[in-house]
Amino acid sequence: MKKIILSSIFMLSVFVGHAQHETGSLTVQPKVGINLANYAGGEGGSNIRLGGVAGAELEYQISDIVSLSGGLLYSMQGAKGTTYTELGNVDATLKVNYLNVPVVCNIYVARGFAVKLGVQPGFKLDSKVTASNYGVSATVDLPGLKSVDFSIPIGLSYEFSNFVIDARYNWGVSKVVDEANDKNSVLQFTFGYKFAL
Repeated sequence: MKKIILSSIFMLSVFVGHAQHETGSLTVQPKVGINLANYAGGEGGSNIRLGGVAGAELEYQISDIVSLSGGLLYSMQGAKGTTYTELGNVDATLKVNYLNVPVVCNIYVARGFAVKLGVQPGFKLDSKVTASNYGVSATVDLPGLKSVDFSIPIGLSYEFSNFVIDARYNWGVSKVVDEANDKNSVLQFTFGYKFAL
């Protein structure tokens, strides 16, 4: 019985929420990854645009199980779609690049394993659309998109030996343009490394 109790205490000490870093510590995490970006909420259908994401996040460890992070991320977003016209199918790729500023609360539910929830304003850097038909393509600037975007990042991360794998969904809550209900919808996967400051 004593062995069972000691084994149970050991298992609980391993799996009860603990961060990798001490309370009061500050780390910086450069990170890179991919976006599976699309638009949601609109009447028309669109397809996923694959894009990159890169930047860094600072994290402050408030307690054993709670930390707060803030970052700057260059994020390639947008969507793909096909329009059917009298001249045939026109394939279009909307490329919208943002500087996103995620502010996220991290709850460590097991050692190195965190769930995330936060807010993320994004600032549009540029927007272009590339259209192609019968092998001919053209790229033009796309005016009319809002310069500021807001989303709610929800995700999970796992840290081992300061390496961090992060998966989050950035749920858009603001319209991309005033005239439609389209909102950003981005599934994001990143890989980073934490340095203590």
